[in-house]
Amino acid sequence: MDLDVFVAAHQAEWHRLEVLSSRRRLTGEEADELITLYQRATSHLAQVQAAAPHPGVEGRLTTLVVRGRNAVAGARAASWRDAARYFTTSFPALLYRARRWWLTVGAASFLLSALIAWWIGTHPEIIRSLMTPEQYEQLTKPGGEFETYYTEHPSANFAAQVWTNNAWVAAQCLISAVLLGIPVLFILLENVLNLGAGIGAMASADHLQLFLGLLIPHGLLEMTAIFVAGGLSLRLGWTVIDPGPRTRAVALAEEGRAVIGAVIGLTVVLMITGFIEGFVTGSALPSWFRIGLGITVEALFLGYALVLGKRAAADGEIGDVEAADRTDHQPMVG
Repeated sequence: MDLDVFVAAHQAEWHRLEVLSSRRRLTGEEADELITLYQRATSHLAQVQAAAPHPGVEGRLTTLVVRGRNAVAGARAASWRDAARYFTTSFPALLYRARRWWLTVGAASFLLSALIAWWIGTHPEIIRSLMTPEQYEQLTKPGGEFETYYTEHPSANFAAQVWTNNAWVAAQCLISAVLLGIPVLFILLENVLNLGAGIGAMASADHLQLFLGLLIPHGLLEMTAIFVAGGLSLRLGWTVIDPGPRTRAVALAEEGRAVIGAVIGLTVVLMITGFIEGFVTGSALPSWFRIGLGITVEALFLGYALVLGKRAAADGEIGDVEAADRTDHQPMVG
């Protein structure tokens, strides 16, 4: 393809598209013309990319296509409608579509934690190798370090600190997707070791009930959020290896936007767990109430992800932004 001849032949159309896409009001005939010119410009961009790549021409056509798309679809600002759509459609759809990943991560983590807890709880020499008898006593006794951890700071400050820390852990899990999700395995392993060691140590001191009473209120939902972050990271990493029926570029773009969007949802989930940990876990409320609250919020989250998410996914939602906000994928010229 002779690029100079191609540009000369279509220069007038591109200029007309630029003029129409900059107008705020169009007649019916002008609107039809705008759509036709936008479709032609999209085709022209694909032809240039395939047959005669040129940065200057591609740049101009890309700009024209974007402006034309905004004029045709109507550019809009973010609104409360977007937030409502995200939390009622996009986020639950993403959770449902990725359920096999984060549920598997959660099941494997709990199983490994249980094995570590059993190993530590049935082998006192392991505990003795990790801490002195005085440290062990101070950690596990009623009113000891484990219990006072939840009450030694003002509730509001503690809740904010916990929220920030957990949000950072979740962000690390999601960020590790750029390395095929491999670093997330070490993050998850660290959490598994801490959980298993805590259960094993408290069980060996016959204070398992105390441990669970302080862990369950906030811990079930908190750990689930970390499992979701880890599962999404591993899923995106696997998309690099196996993009499925989509091209790798399209698959990574769609799944990557969804994972980035998950940061918002997980931040809200962890804000809830931080509030519970700061104001409920170490409070004087009855144990049955605190534990019941933890089980309830976990059940609500699972219902949100697996029931509401299933409905959203059945309607074709994939957890990505709305179609009007996605980048156009240019057709390839054979």
